[in-house]
Amino acid sequence: MTDTLRFAIVAVDTALFTIRDGALFVRLIKVERPPHFPNTRGLPGGLLAPKETAEESAIRHLMEKAGVDARKVYHEQLYTFSEVDRDPRGRVVAVAYLALVPWDSLSSEEQMDANGASWVPVARLKGLAYDHDEILRTAIARLASRATYTTLVGKLMPVEFTLTELEKAYEAILGTSLDKRNFRKKILKIGVLKALGKKRAGGRFRPAELYRFAKKNVEEIEVL
Repeated sequence: MTDTLRFAIVAVDTALFTIRDGALFVRLIKVERPPHFPNTRGLPGGLLAPKETAEESAIRHLMEKAGVDARKVYHEQLYTFSEVDRDPRGRVVAVAYLALVPWDSLSSEEQMDANGASWVPVARLKGLAYDHDEILRTAIARLASRATYTTLVGKLMPVEFTLTELEKAYEAILGTSLDKRNFRKKILKIGVLKALGKKRAGGRFRPAELYRFAKKNVEEIEVL
């Protein structure tokens, strides 16, 4: 056994998603790490402080670098990324998190692009710093998978929503169109939604019924 212990540095990175105008967006920050990553974008994150957990570190970096109050954000641990060369500056292991926030719950400041942080549509997004392309792909795949057998999508929805808005959220996450009739029949049958007994008026179409998820906690149930 060697007398010298060598350690990897531990970091956290968070893929924070929201649904905006029926599309899936992710929060990115500016990464300025020349010569490897000059003027590049990446996921919000950074190194753990000596006396904080990975979760505490993820929350801190979201607030400090992404400009989002992490107390309103749902998050769960995604995966540990430990490829030896993932950071060209040295040995860094990243604990990644999947995070979700409804667009309507964000303040006007949190919705803005400011201080190098921005909301970017995930469609065809690539060229991120470090291995953040891989982290983002993993997060999208996890979100899409969990959307089919849990009520996780509820963490992206406003307090009140129409079935059309919910359907568009699922389509944005899954990257495919759904059969409108079958979707509505299934989502109402499994009992995860609560009708609010009121409608949203406006626009060219007739007023639409408003719903919310019946439970705040994420349930495991076959949705699609």
